[in-house]
Amino acid sequence: MSRIGRKPITLPDGVTMTEDSGKLNVKGPKGELSMDLVPGVKVNIEGQTVTVERMSEDKKTRAFHGMTRALVNNLVLGVSQGFEKKLEIVGVGWRAQMQGKTLVLNLGYSNPVQYEPPEGIEISTDGPTKISVRGIDKQVVGQVAAEIRGFRPPEPYKGKGIRYSDEQVLRKAGKAGA
Repeated sequence: MSRIGRKPITLPDGVTMTEDSGKLNVKGPKGELSMDLVPGVKVNIEGQTVTVERMSEDKKTRAFHGMTRALVNNLVLGVSQGFEKKLEIVGVGWRAQMQGKTLVLNLGYSNPVQYEPPEGIEISTDGPTKISVRGIDKQVVGQVAAEIRGFRPPEPYKGKGIRYSDEQVLRKAGKAGA
């Protein structure tokens, strides 16, 4: 039995969950999220406690048991607390700034890179080299952070680029001089 799949999920105050014909809806103070349930996995909602159980013991259903529980937990955390990813820019003269809702990045290219965030995502700059990406959907927050990082990923020789704030960039030795 899946260790993660067996854990019950406790709904915080102000969060409600409903299920109707294979679709799970979660409402909370930060917004509303929904997800389609995988066939063979059932979600039981009893008051403020939610459990995920599988209907059969075949390999595919067992594989989806823990994943479904994790996704349901991410929905609950998203509508109650939200998710945040922090990025740092390392490089001389490289900086980020907000112009309205658009993120403008000066990353050593001939023109600045402009990034328009998708609906439901809030981007803010905490100083010229710090970027925060916030939202209620964990997958979208991670995808937006990865797209921003992709404009200039950290390189291994000088460590310049956009990195996650908790990321360790492995450095390589340069040329052995003559």
